Amino acid sequence: MREKMWIFYSADDSKCLFSLWNQWCLCYAAVVCLLCSPVRTDDACPSSCVCARDSGTVTCRDGEDTEVPSDIPEWTSTLIVQGRNISTLQRGAFMTNSTELEMSKLSLSYNGIQVIEPYAFLGLPRLHLLDLSHNQLESISARAFHGLPELRSLFLNYSVLPVATAQLSNALSAQTLRNLHRLELAGNQLKSIPLVRLDMYNLHVLVLINNSIERIGRENVTNLYQQRHIRVYLSLNPFWCDCELESFYYWLKNSSQCPDAGHLLCSEPEAKRWIPVEKLRGEDVDCMNENLEAVSYVFLGIVLALIGVVFLMVLYLNRGGIKRWLNNIREACRDQMEVYHYRYEQDSDPRLANVAV
Repeated sequence: MREKMWIFYSADDSKCLFSLWNQWCLCYAAVVCLLCSPVRTDDACPSSCVCARDSGTVTCRDGEDTEVPSDIPEWTSTLIVQGRNISTLQRGAFMTNSTELEMSKLSLSYNGIQVIEPYAFLGLPRLHLLDLSHNQLESISARAFHGLPELRSLFLNYSVLPVATAQLSNALSAQTLRNLHRLELAGNQLKSIPLVRLDMYNLHVLVLINNSIERIGRENVTNLYQQRHIRVYLSLNPFWCDCELESFYYWLKNSSQCPDAGHLLCSEPEAKRWIPVEKLRGEDVDCMNENLEAVSYVFLGIVLALIGVVFLMVLYLNRGGIKRWLNNIREACRDQMEVYHYRYEQDSDPRLANVAV
């Protein structure tokens, strides 16, 4: 009986041990799967990027990606994306799982960006600096910069193509840019200041270096006078130094708002080429003097025309006397010529010469 009981209990223990072994194997397999699976935590660094957790910087340079990284860590304060083939910044491109990021600096230079869609920067309410320099922007939505109430610095140097100039003006009119302190638009072939109003911003620095600005209109000059805290950089622009530059010239002479004023050169007219704008004389840009000079030339032309008409009238009224005077002159010339002819014949006849001897 005891032997049978021993056999019974031994079989039961084996079954129990087998059951525990199966459970342990299943747990081990589950752990291995979790470790090997590509599950990403919020602290993980995006692929093909370099992360510095201490400084909060994520740097993604070069590569064949056509979109911005979609798995940006929540701790990111500075994101640098360069050398990618991002042709379009889509709506909500920086929304991570529909959550907002604490990012304060974003650099997207040298990515070949051509289009910025509406609300492309949603999810970045604390962004202070945005760099979009050295791209190829052909289309900029009027709502491209919506959702950036804390933006302080916007860099668009060498990025805006001529076809997008008007769109840029509309995009910069967004109310969410009211806290903008620094705006850089160098090297974009702009022909005028693309800001409709300057008082809607908190601008302190406006960089317009190396564009195609020939004149600064009176309205823009008035706005600059009103916003005396703004510093405007305008060197390497082809200024046309005629009388239409008068208001800008006096603003330049009487204001310290243009730190590079000494580097502003005239491009046209040819007589003033390469002359510094601030070295011009007042009469060079005085519209009144220029108008008076034009009027004086017109008056001189009218006087000369009147003299010509009077002279022709005198000739016409004295045509009979003039005709007789011309006939008398002709007869006198004929008589004189006959005398010369007779003397010539006499001098040339040898017989008359022998008689004379």
